[in-house]
Amino acid sequence: MSLELIKEIRTITGAGMSDVKHALDEASGDKNKAIEILRKSGQKIAAKKSEREVKEGVIALLKTGNKVAVVSLACETDFVARNQDFVDTVGSLAQNLMDKGQELFAQFATDKIQNELIVKIGENLQLRDFDIIEGNTVGTYLHSNRKVAAIVVLSSGSEDLAKDIAMQAAAMAPRYLKPEDVPADVLAKEKEIYTEQLKNEGKPEAMWEKIMPGKIDKFYSEVCLIRQLFIKDDKKTIEQLLKDNSANIEKFAYYSL
Repeated sequence: MSLELIKEIRTITGAGMSDVKHALDEASGDKNKAIEILRKSGQKIAAKKSEREVKEGVIALLKTGNKVAVVSLACETDFVARNQDFVDTVGSLAQNLMDKGQELFAQFATDKIQNELIVKIGENLQLRDFDIIEGNTVGTYLHSNRKVAAIVVLSSGSEDLAKDIAMQAAAMAPRYLKPEDVPADVLAKEKEIYTEQLKNEGKPEAMWEKIMPGKIDKFYSEVCLIRQLFIKDDKKTIEQLLKDNSANIEKFAYYSL
């Protein structure tokens, strides 16, 4: 059993040296059988660890032209999330997503996580998000902790503007683009809550209809991107910012770990 063979198998599988030695012993020195044993072992490890809570992780964004690949991989500890090898690994997954497309990437990523990464890293790992977003003008923002990101696509407007609005989305976590996107049941529930609040505050019922629109507008300003105050200039909303720049948001996406 040569040291070179052990190193080669470690490189391929990410398994520890002692695990590689045991696998080679079980496989009678056969490289391919040893790799198969380690891969099966990795699936067993993945199954054992799948119940462990994942509260940390890394988001990677890869932009090529007007297309962005985003991958979010969760892990158990901040120690792993801050490790440069882990950061690079998530970055390489984003590259694979860009190269393979979403349909092929799903199985590729699942196999890689279960058969290689969990064995190598020793923690439960979960693929939280993967997506490819493209459009006329695309802006991205990834927070320095790599745990929050946003992508904004403008049908008209500059890339710098798209980046500013992506920063806005990452900072303020809007749930919807505009008031019209808020589901009717969500709005109804908010109105129900506000009605109960007004009742508890002792406001006369005759005033409720006058007060309610202001409360709903405040709700929209919190959850709808275009109604939020611009973080770089709180004297204007994103809606006004778009008008000032003759721009329009086609779609946006928000990611967090």
